[in-house]
This record gives sequence, structure tokens and C-alpha cells, in this order.
Amino acid sequence: MSRESRPPARLRFGIFEVDVRSREVRKQGVRIKLQEQPFHVLKVLLERPGEIVTREELRSQIWSADTFVDFDNSLNTSINKLREALGDSADSPRFIETVPRRGYRFVAPVKGDTEKKREAVGHAQGFRGWRTGVVAAAVVIVVTVGLLWRSRQPRRLTEKDTIVLGDFANSTGDAVFDGTLREGLSVELEQSPFLSLLSEEGIHHTLRMMGQAANARLTPEIAQEVCQRTSSVAALQGSIALIGSRYNLILKAVNCASGDLLATTEGQANDKNHVLDALAKAASEMRRRLGESLSTVQKYNTPLEQATTPSLEALQAYNSSLNAPDGPAAIALLQRAIQLDPNFALAYSDLAYLAEPALAAESARKAFELRAGVSEREKLHIEVNYYYFGTGDLVKARRSAEIGALTYRRDPDFHGNLFLCLRPLGEYEAGLKENLEWLRLSVPDDWPPYRLRAFGYLYLNRIEEAEVTVKKAKAKGLDSRLTPVLYAIAFYRGDTSEMARQAARAAGKSEDEHLLSVLEVDTAAYFGHLRKAREFLRQAADSAQRAGEKENAATYYAASALREGLFGSAERAGQQANLAKRGSTGRDLDYGVALALAYAGDASQARALADDLGKRFPEDTIVQFNYLPTLRAKLALVHANPQEALVILGLPLLMNWGCPRMTFITGPICILSMCEEKRILRRTEAVKRQKNFRKSSSIVALCSTNPSVRWRICNSGAPTRCRATRPTAAAHIWIF
Repeated sequence: MSRESRPPARLRFGIFEVDVRSREVRKQGVRIKLQEQPFHVLKVLLERPGEIVTREELRSQIWSADTFVDFDNSLNTSINKLREALGDSADSPRFIETVPRRGYRFVAPVKGDTEKKREAVGHAQGFRGWRTGVVAAAVVIVVTVGLLWRSRQPRRLTEKDTIVLGDFANSTGDAVFDGTLREGLSVELEQSPFLSLLSEEGIHHTLRMMGQAANARLTPEIAQEVCQRTSSVAALQGSIALIGSRYNLILKAVNCASGDLLATTEGQANDKNHVLDALAKAASEMRRRLGESLSTVQKYNTPLEQATTPSLEALQAYNSSLNAPDGPAAIALLQRAIQLDPNFALAYSDLAYLAEPALAAESARKAFELRAGVSEREKLHIEVNYYYFGTGDLVKARRSAEIGALTYRRDPDFHGNLFLCLRPLGEYEAGLKENLEWLRLSVPDDWPPYRLRAFGYLYLNRIEEAEVTVKKAKAKGLDSRLTPVLYAIAFYRGDTSEMARQAARAAGKSEDEHLLSVLEVDTAAYFGHLRKAREFLRQAADSAQRAGEKENAATYYAASALREGLFGSAERAGQQANLAKRGSTGRDLDYGVALALAYAGDASQARALADDLGKRFPEDTIVQFNYLPTLRAKLALVHANPQEALVILGLPLLMNWGCPRMTFITGPICILSMCEEKRILRRTEAVKRQKNFRKSSSIVALCSTNPSVRWRICNSGAPTRCRATRPTAAAHIWIF
């Protein structure tokens, strides 16, 4: 190999430096321990950055033909040790990517130190005429000038690049700017369909990996390290200073790898009230300088004061809500922001996500009324919330989420919204595809996509895939928030000891305790242990009350009323229904109460509630295609009109067995299991419909622990089957 083609003696990537000759790897100047074999693997990968290095190539270069070792095991061990030393992950690789069935690829940029070239002894090469010298000199000058000009041009980002947003340096002495300007800049930049900010969850995850607190201040040094660790391209820093009576804002974009300045912009404000306006103008200019086209900057450029709020204090409260320790604290801060600015659309929209159903619906409607001034991205989020929480029109919610996912391709929330819309519409497979995109775009320690994906598999009776999803989440340390789905899997497996273990794990954890208690209520009722179910119900309601979730507590009483009616305890059903009505009102709660009253024999009150639901929620997909058909079919049975019940129950089939949000009624399968009586099955019309009913039992295992399944199986003329029933979709065939 000639000296010119020899690999550099030192190689750099991220915060690491490799000395090829001394076989040393250093992290920010500190040597890290790495054994010989993993080092050789790293060296080969670094020599071919961005290329796939096959396992066979690694074997031929590192393990000689006469070496007798378990090659696959040795290579896997070397790769694992490398990832451990570099703080890398196989699931979210920043350095070493596994290419399935082929090999590995080093995905981070690699820089090398070139060796100093020795001076040439020119006399031995002879004289090259003056004409050639002049031409060569001219070429050198032109090329040099071109390179110098190019080197002074700002580095243009691409749509695949990610930016880390650092904290503002605030030298004004006014604490209202702390955190507030960063949030304002974030809102301004997120309008862009071109730029992509590293999510707050991604920043918090990386800070924890660095040994920092999740809410550590993002100084220039820390922001640059976060940027390097996440393979982002630029870190954006800001500062604000008070010069005389004027406020001066500076934004700087710095290349993470080299520390070079990519772009800088400034803004001035004559007083405090115009700081946000100055920030918005500086941010728009930064977008243009980083490579975004002028047309999209102009198209997606809602003034910051309209996109958020003109009140710095309201923006400060909103920013604090993003880092609140729990839901109730975040809700209080959002309500404070709304109190300071009653027209703060983003605060209402976020409140719709966090609040209980009645307040969520009210907040979603208010945000929708105020949406005209917000950015295009936030407008779509507000529309999704409005149709999902406000009117309940899932078709329109889905449409807005689809537009958002197509326009803002790296926003995981739109895919999460699509998943939540598709489930009640019965499109479970499509929902799982959206969930996969949600997972891909989310940060590694974001637990909701995993939990909901596992439940999605359970709805399809694909227990093994649910277990695989849980294992992946466990590998990322997320199992503390998986107790509800772990309990459900154990129920399907008939593993009572594991069910008890998961219930014990949730004890004392406000976020999951009452959910586990509800599952225990259903499980006890499923096996006919009504006294135990009532005891668990009190625990669930008390736990929800302690967590500040009064509406959920009332809903649990409605579910209890339904169970009591289902098992023939009309008096208890009426009592529980009255308890539920005293606790709260709402769409799902009123439905549960109405159905319970129908089972308790109070047909007139149940019909009144059903009629009221229809009037109050004319656009609600679940009410119109699930709740009302269920109620009216049951009322038809109460009045001994099974033919009418069959006609009514044809309507939910249009929803393809969708699963609404409530736990005590999980879909038309459970609806039919409660509403169908044996006398219906004797009718010719019912026999004709059996094909549809049987199809449902093979598609979805929706009812899980719902006691209605057990109750109908036990009344289907198959008592032996009842005693031996395992909770799977196959068991539902007995219902129909």
C-alpha cells in the first residue's frame, strides 16, 4: 500500500477518537477499555464508513482460516462489547447498524488525520516551462478562491437532518425568559415541514444516558454532546441581553461534529412586550439560512404571538407544564396558562389530552374555536383532538391525522393519533401499522406505543406477538408501565400467580393502581366471584379518587351497575347506577348507566338516557354506531321483541367490530353476547346471521376479562364448556 492510500493514523467519530497504531479508543480524551478482537472489528468498520461490511469479510480480515473458533459467537460478542463501550444500541444505532442476514455498517460520520506530506526535492524532476507554471498557478488560484468562497457558505441542512434546541443564555435578570424563549423558538421552528427538532423525550433520554438529570440545562457544551450522541447535525443556541432599554436576541446554529458556525441571526425588541415578535422574525430568518426554501418559510410562518400567546407569563406556565412531574400538576399549570390568556389555543389543546372526558371535550372544543391563529402543524393537532374528544367523529379525526402524517413525516404523534382512531373503527391491522411508525419515530423510552401495541395484539388474539412486544419494552427498561398488559396476558394464559404479581406491582402507583383494580374486578366477575368483584370495585374507585380522577371513579360504578344487572341483581344495579350518576356525567358514563338500568328492568329511564345521548352526540361515531344500537337492542329484548333487536344489531356490523374506549363494554362481540337470548337463536333470521357472528369470533378477542362472555357461555346449554373455558376468541363461538 502506498503512503497516499494508507488509512489515517487517527480516526474520529462523535466524541470518540481512535488511534489505529496504538490500538487505543478515547472518549473526550479519556481512554476507554476495549479488548483486541472488538478493536479489530471497529477498525475494519471505520475504514469503510457507510458501507455494509459482511460477516464473511470480517471473518477473513480478523479470523484467519486456520483459526478454530465459534466465529458467529465471537463476532456477536465483539459487536456487543463495542456497543457497550460506545454507549450504542442495536435498536437505535448511532454508530454500528446491524444489516440483517448480511453484516454491519458504521453509520456515523468518520474523520481522519492526514499525515504530513514530506517536502519533495524538486530539482530531480526537472524544469517545467514558465508557461506551464503560469497556467498551473492560475488554476490553483481559481480553485483556492472557489474553495474559500464555498467554505464561507452556510452548510445547508436536508430534510433528514435533526436539530438539537439548546437553552437560552439569559443575562437580563428577568426569570420570565427562562425556558419561555426556548419554548417559543420550538413552536416557531416546528411550523416548518423541512426542519426537524430532536424531541424533548429524545433529549431527556440522552441526558440520562450521559449521567445528567433529565431536566438538566442545555448549555452549549451539553447540547453539543446530546447532538453528537443522537447523530443530529446542528445545535441551535440562543441568547437574550438587555442593552440600555432594548432587548437583543441572537440565534446561532453550530455544527455538532466540528463546532463550526453554520448560521447566525439577530433580533431586537424595544421593550419586553415585543420580545416574542423579535424572536419569531429571527427564527424565520434562521430557517431560511439553514436551507429551507423561501416559499415554505412564507407559507408556514404564523406569527409566534398568534401561534402561542402574547403573554410571556402564560407561555412560561405552558412551558412548565411540559416538564410537570405528573398529570394533575400539568393540568394545573395549563389551567394557569389559560387563566393568564383565555385565548391560548395550545394550552386548551394540551388540556384535552390530559383531562378526564368531560373537561377534555370542553377543552378540545375551545381550542378548535381558537385555532385560526395557530401554526399549520398545531392546527392539525387541534383538529384531531376536536373530532376525537370533542364531537367524537372518528372519520374526521382520522382524516386530519392522515394529513398531518403526510405533511409532517417525522412527527410521531400523528401516527399515534391514527392508531387510536383506527381501533374503534375496527381496523386493527391498519392500526398496528400506524403504531409501528409511531414506535419508529418515537424515542427509545417512550412507553405508550409499546403498551398499546401489545393490547392491539390481544384484541386480535395474537398473544405470542403481544408477549414479544412486551419483551422488547422490557429490554428498554419500560416494564414498570406495562403492568396492565402483563396482567391481561397472564389472564389469557390462565397464569393466576402472575396476575397476582402484577396487581401487587401496581399497588401504590397512582398511574396504574386503579387500572389493575378494574381488571381484577372483571376477572373476579368473570369467574363468578361477585363478592370479591365488589371489594375490588371499591378499591378501584378509591384509587381513582385519590388520583383526582373523579369521572373515572364514577365510570367504575357504572361498570359495576352493568355487571350486577348482568348477573340478575336488579336492586344492586340500580344502586350502583345512582352512585355513578351522582359522581359525574359524560358520554361513556351515561351509556354505562343506561345499559345497567336496562338490565335492572328500568326501561323508561334507560330509554330516556339513550334518547338524550343521541341528541347530545349526533356526530359521535361510537355513540351512533355502538352505544345506541346496543341500548336499543336491549330495550327491544326487554319488550320481548327479538326481531327488532336483530335488525338494530345489524348496524354495529358496519363498524367491523370496533373497540370503543370504555373498559366495561369492549365491542359488538360483547354487546351481542349480552343482548342475544337463546330464543333469538331459534329464529330463522338468527340462523342466517350466524355466519357473521362466527366470523367475529375468529377475528377479534375483544372481551378479555368481561364477565358477559362467561355469563353467556354458561347460559348457552354447555355447562361443561363453561367450567373449562379459556379466555380466547375461540370461546366466543359458544355465544353465537
